[in-house]
Amino acid sequence: MDFDFSPDQQQLKDQARRFLADHCDRRAVRVVLDGPQSFDAKLWQGLADQGYLGAAIPEAYGGLGAGYGELCVIAEERGRAVAPVPFSSSIAIAAELLLHAGTEAQRQRWLPLLASGKTIATLALTERPGRVTPASIQASVAAGRLNGSKLPVPDGDIAHLAIVVARDVSALASTLSSTLSSTLSPTLSLYLVDLNAAGVQRATLPSIDPTRSQARISFSQAEVEPLGAPGAGRASVVAVFGRAPGLVA
Repeated sequence: MDFDFSPDQQQLKDQARRFLADHCDRRAVRVVLDGPQSFDAKLWQGLADQGYLGAAIPEAYGGLGAGYGELCVIAEERGRAVAPVPFSSSIAIAAELLLHAGTEAQRQRWLPLLASGKTIATLALTERPGRVTPASIQASVAAGRLNGSKLPVPDGDIAHLAIVVARDVSALASTLSSTLSSTLSPTLSLYLVDLNAAGVQRATLPSIDPTRSQARISFSQAEVEPLGAPGAGRASVVAVFGRAPGLVA
C-alpha cells in the first residue's frame, strides 16, 4: 500500500508551503499573537482566494472538490506555519459536519460561505473541562429555542455560525413521561445558531494555544435551526471526529 502523496497532492503541498512562507512568516504570526486580534483576517482571506478553504468542499457548494487527502495536505502546511486562522474549527470540523448532516438547502447556503472565508463556523460541544459524555451536555432546545452555555468554544469569539450539540427536549418529551426522561440518556441533536442573533452572549477565555482563541457562549432563548436528524447529534460528531484529529493536530 502506497502512503506517499500523489504528484498532484505534492504539488498542492509545495504551493501551500510557498504561499504560507510568503504571507505567514514568524513576524506576522507574532503580530497576531501579541496583538488584540484573535486571527489573521488578511491571511484567512488569502487562503480562501487560493481555494485552500474549499479543498474538500464539493464544487457544487463552491469548493474545489479535491478530496480529504488534499485537505490534510493543507492542514499540515497550516500547522507547519503556525498560521493563526480558524481552519480547524471552520473547515476541518464545521464544514465536514455540514457535509455529513446538512440538508441540501443547508449545504447550498453555508458551504459556499465557508469556502469563501466570508463566514467562520465552529462546533460548540463542551460545557466544562473534562471528558465529554451525553450526560455532561446540559444545553437544551425546546420549541426551537436554545438555552445553556458552552465552553470552551474554539474560535467562538470570532465565529459567525455555531453548530451546537444540545439536548432535544421536544423529541424526548414526545415519547417519554417527565419522570422517565430524567433517568435515561439525553437525546442529543445538532443545531445551527447565528452567533450575532438575539439571545447569544460571548466572552473570550484565556487559551493555552495562542493561535486558537477560546470563548464562553451563553444562549438564552436563542433561535436555532436543526442540523441532521433528531437524536443523531452524537453519531454525527463521532463520525467527523473519527478523521478530524489529523486536521486539527
